[in-house]
Amino acid sequence: MQNVCVLGGGKIGSLIATLLVESGDYGVTLGDVDQEVVTRLKNEIVHNQLHVGLVDVQDPIALRQFLEAAKPEGIISSLPYYCNALVGELAREIGAHYFDLTEDVEVTRKIQALSQGATSAFVPQCGLAPGFISIVAHDLMTHFDSVEIVKMRVGALPVNPSNVLKYSLTWSTDGLINEYGNICYGIEDGQEVALRPLEGYETIEIDGLLYEAFNTSGGLGTLADTFAGKVNTMNYKTLRYPGHCEKIHLLMNDLKLNNDRGTLKRILEQAVPKTLQDVVIIYTSVTGMRDGELFEENYVKKIYPRTIAGKLWSAIQVTTAAGICSVVDLVCEHSERYRGFVTQEAFDLSSILANRFGQFFAGDVSRST
Repeated sequence: MQNVCVLGGGKIGSLIATLLVESGDYGVTLGDVDQEVVTRLKNEIVHNQLHVGLVDVQDPIALRQFLEAAKPEGIISSLPYYCNALVGELAREIGAHYFDLTEDVEVTRKIQALSQGATSAFVPQCGLAPGFISIVAHDLMTHFDSVEIVKMRVGALPVNPSNVLKYSLTWSTDGLINEYGNICYGIEDGQEVALRPLEGYETIEIDGLLYEAFNTSGGLGTLADTFAGKVNTMNYKTLRYPGHCEKIHLLMNDLKLNNDRGTLKRILEQAVPKTLQDVVIIYTSVTGMRDGELFEENYVKKIYPRTIAGKLWSAIQVTTAAGICSVVDLVCEHSERYRGFVTQEAFDLSSILANRFGQFFAGDVSRST
């Protein structure tokens, strides 16, 4: 029985805790700052291996006491990105493995710095994008003698869009704004470069439906650092229904709400509905040389909501939680292999898909060569 602590009982954290305790191999202590959330989760997830408690994760003393009482072998942060540095510091202090879902580049760099020399694993950017998409891209790249172009595209979209943004809030609003507003990174002409968010606009057709794609921050994970000088072009873009990017550009740039993210968050949460009827689209394309010829290989998948432990969970909840739980499972099972800073591309796609949590990525996969 592995003892882990999940911090944050929101959309993703609650499913992470559910998956782990339902596996029968994990004892989970789940902490959240909101008493209403704590009470609700105690009633919704009834399991003798789950303990839910109140903790202010931005209070170093309270968080340290919470973790010391829980005695976790691993700490999973499903908190907003700005909370993760403190969690990482305390994980290092108590010698626990560390996992997070952050898309924030600067936070990841802080985690990498504090992980130096650690005997436990520090694995940021788990989940879907960054996370699973990096593992897929790296796997495809190994099928080539040399790689020219890597394109990664991910979207979490309402199945039946009904508002002018053609979008629903399916995950963290803070994370969404972060992706839309922060500098992006990619590889051009073999060099790692900074790219502006909401630019690099293109359209792509998948299964007969048209989508738009544009630069967003964080989805590339550490791949640009790993493969600079080894790949000519590499980029990550978010998929949306056509027309979304133009309207977000109006909000964030023309109305300057990227400089007033609190106001933008309130606007989005008051005007854009949530939904469990979503679809996650994963698209990766790699072009390169194989046996002296130029080839392209694609990985394309659509994932829909699933019922788990008697409750319906959205596709973005399922894919994000499955991504981090499969990585947690592999690290806990083979802890001798993983120490210090661990990138997503360190995990084999075959191992993720064979994992009991990675099974949620199963479905129709289209690969073309």
